[in-house]
Amino acid sequence: MKQAETIRVTKLFSFDMAHALEGYDGPCKNIHGHTYHLSVTVSGKVMNDPSHPKNGMVIDFTDFKSIVEKQVVKVFDHALVLQRSSVFAELLQEHQSENNILLTEYQPSCENLVIDCKNRIAPHLPFSISLERIRLDETPTSYAEWLKTDNP
Repeated sequence: MKQAETIRVTKLFSFDMAHALEGYDGPCKNIHGHTYHLSVTVSGKVMNDPSHPKNGMVIDFTDFKSIVEKQVVKVFDHALVLQRSSVFAELLQEHQSENNILLTEYQPSCENLVIDCKNRIAPHLPFSISLERIRLDETPTSYAEWLKTDNP
Protein backbone atom coordinates (compact mmCIF):
# COMPACT_ATOMS: atom_id res chain seq x y z
CA MET A 1 0.00 0.00 0.00
CA LYS A 2 1.32 3.43 -0.95
CA GLN A 3 2.12 5.76 1.96
CA ALA A 4 -0.32 8.66 2.35
CA GLU A 5 0.84 12.02 1.03
CA THR A 6 1.00 15.12 3.24
CA ILE A 7 -1.19 17.88 1.85
CA ARG A 8 -1.89 21.44 2.97
CA VAL A 9 -5.50 22.57 3.01
CA THR A 10 -6.58 26.22 3.28
CA LYS A 11 -9.91 27.79 4.14
CA LEU A 12 -10.80 31.49 3.87
CA PHE A 13 -13.02 33.49 6.22
CA SER A 14 -14.01 37.11 6.71
CA PHE A 15 -15.40 39.16 9.57
CA ASP A 16 -15.94 42.79 10.49
CA MET A 17 -14.31 44.09 13.63
CA ALA A 18 -13.49 47.41 15.28
CA HIS A 19 -10.49 48.14 17.43
CA ALA A 20 -8.29 50.94 18.73
CA LEU A 21 -4.55 50.89 19.42
CA GLU A 22 -3.93 52.38 22.85
CA GLY A 23 -1.06 54.90 22.91
CA TYR A 24 -0.46 54.64 19.16
CA ASP A 25 0.87 57.82 17.55
CA GLY A 26 -1.35 57.71 14.47
CA PRO A 27 -5.02 57.58 13.51
CA CYS A 28 -5.38 53.94 14.65
CA LYS A 29 -5.44 55.23 18.23
CA ASN A 30 -9.11 56.00 17.57
CA ILE A 31 -11.85 53.38 17.41
CA HIS A 32 -12.19 52.26 13.78
CA GLY A 33 -13.14 49.14 11.91
CA HIS A 34 -11.95 46.77 9.21
CA THR A 35 -13.30 43.90 7.17
CA TYR A 36 -10.74 41.25 8.00
CA HIS A 37 -9.92 38.34 5.72
CA LEU A 38 -8.54 35.29 7.49
CA SER A 39 -6.74 32.47 5.72
CA VAL A 40 -6.04 29.31 7.75
CA THR A 41 -3.83 26.52 6.42
CA VAL A 42 -3.47 23.08 7.99
CA SER A 43 -1.63 19.98 6.88
CA GLY A 44 -2.01 16.28 7.33
CA LYS A 45 -1.93 12.92 5.62
CA VAL A 46 -4.58 12.21 3.02
CA MET A 47 -6.88 9.49 4.34
CA ASN A 48 -6.37 6.30 2.39
CA ASP A 49 -9.27 4.11 3.44
CA PRO A 50 -11.70 3.34 0.59
CA SER A 51 -14.30 2.13 3.10
CA HIS A 52 -14.37 5.48 4.93
CA PRO A 53 -16.69 8.28 3.71
CA LYS A 54 -13.87 10.83 4.14
CA ASN A 55 -11.40 8.83 2.08
CA GLY A 56 -9.08 11.13 0.13
CA MET A 57 -9.41 14.04 2.59
CA VAL A 58 -6.97 15.63 5.01
CA ILE A 59 -9.83 17.28 6.91
CA ASP A 60 -13.46 17.66 6.01
CA PHE A 61 -13.95 21.30 4.94
CA THR A 62 -17.18 21.39 6.96
CA ASP A 63 -15.33 20.36 10.13
CA PHE A 64 -12.51 22.81 9.38
CA LYS A 65 -15.02 25.64 8.84
CA SER A 66 -16.87 24.79 12.05
CA ILE A 67 -13.69 24.98 14.15
CA VAL A 68 -12.55 28.35 12.79
CA GLU A 69 -16.00 29.92 12.83
CA LYS A 70 -16.66 28.87 16.42
CA GLN A 71 -13.21 29.76 17.78
CA VAL A 72 -12.50 32.95 15.82
CA VAL A 73 -15.20 34.34 13.53
CA LYS A 74 -18.06 34.21 16.06
CA VAL A 75 -15.80 35.75 18.70
CA PHE A 76 -14.54 38.69 16.64
CA ASP A 77 -17.29 39.35 14.09
CA HIS A 78 -18.93 42.72 14.76
CA ALA A 79 -16.98 43.07 17.99
CA LEU A 80 -15.13 46.04 19.38
CA VAL A 81 -11.74 44.75 20.54
CA LEU A 82 -9.81 46.85 23.02
CA GLN A 83 -6.82 46.36 25.26
CA ARG A 84 -8.20 45.98 28.78
CA SER A 85 -6.05 48.89 30.02
CA SER A 86 -7.12 51.32 27.29
CA VAL A 87 -8.98 54.53 28.05
CA PHE A 88 -11.85 53.36 25.80
CA ALA A 89 -12.14 50.09 27.71
CA GLU A 90 -12.51 51.95 30.97
CA LEU A 91 -15.26 54.14 29.48
CA LEU A 92 -17.15 51.23 27.90
CA GLN A 93 -16.64 48.56 30.57
CA GLU A 94 -20.11 48.99 32.08
CA HIS A 95 -21.66 48.34 28.63
CA GLN A 96 -19.54 45.29 27.84
CA SER A 97 -22.19 42.69 28.65
CA GLU A 98 -24.89 44.28 26.50
CA ASN A 99 -22.60 44.90 23.54
CA ASN A 100 -19.99 42.83 21.75
CA ILE A 101 -16.97 44.41 23.44
CA LEU A 102 -13.99 42.11 23.82
CA LEU A 103 -11.30 43.24 26.24
CA THR A 104 -7.87 41.69 25.74
CA GLU A 105 -4.62 41.65 27.66
CA TYR A 106 -2.80 42.56 24.44
CA GLN A 107 -2.75 45.53 22.08
CA PRO A 108 -5.20 44.46 19.31
CA SER A 109 -2.76 44.97 16.45
CA CYS A 110 -3.05 42.77 13.39
CA GLU A 111 0.06 40.87 14.54
CA ASN A 112 -1.34 40.15 18.00
CA LEU A 113 -4.71 39.18 16.53
CA VAL A 114 -2.95 36.56 14.38
CA ILE A 115 -1.34 35.07 17.49
CA ASP A 116 -4.70 35.06 19.24
CA CYS A 117 -6.31 33.31 16.26
CA LYS A 118 -3.55 30.69 16.29
CA ASN A 119 -4.04 30.09 20.00
CA ARG A 120 -7.80 29.74 19.56
CA ILE A 121 -7.65 27.35 16.57
CA ALA A 122 -4.70 25.02 17.27
CA PRO A 123 -6.09 23.21 20.33
CA HIS A 124 -9.30 22.32 18.49
CA LEU A 125 -7.74 20.66 15.46
CA PRO A 126 -7.76 16.87 15.26
CA PHE A 127 -4.57 15.25 16.58
CA SER A 128 -3.40 14.28 13.09
CA ILE A 129 -3.79 17.83 11.69
CA SER A 130 -1.08 20.47 12.03
CA LEU A 131 -1.66 24.22 11.89
CA GLU A 132 0.75 25.54 9.27
CA ARG A 133 -0.18 29.15 8.53
CA ILE A 134 -2.56 31.92 9.53
CA ARG A 135 -2.80 35.09 7.49
CA LEU A 136 -4.96 38.01 8.58
CA ASP A 137 -5.57 40.77 6.04
CA GLU A 138 -6.51 43.96 7.84
CA THR A 139 -6.77 46.01 4.66
CA PRO A 140 -6.42 45.14 0.96
CA THR A 141 -2.72 46.05 1.19
CA SER A 142 -1.76 45.07 4.76
CA TYR A 143 -1.64 41.72 6.53
CA ALA A 144 0.13 39.80 9.28
CA GLU A 145 1.05 36.15 9.00
CA TRP A 146 2.00 33.36 11.39
CA LEU A 147 3.93 30.39 9.97
CA LYS A 148 4.69 27.14 11.76
CA THR A 149 8.11 27.05 10.04
CA ASP A 150 9.01 30.33 11.80
CA ASN A 151 7.91 29.01 15.19
CA PRO A 152 9.41 25.55 15.72
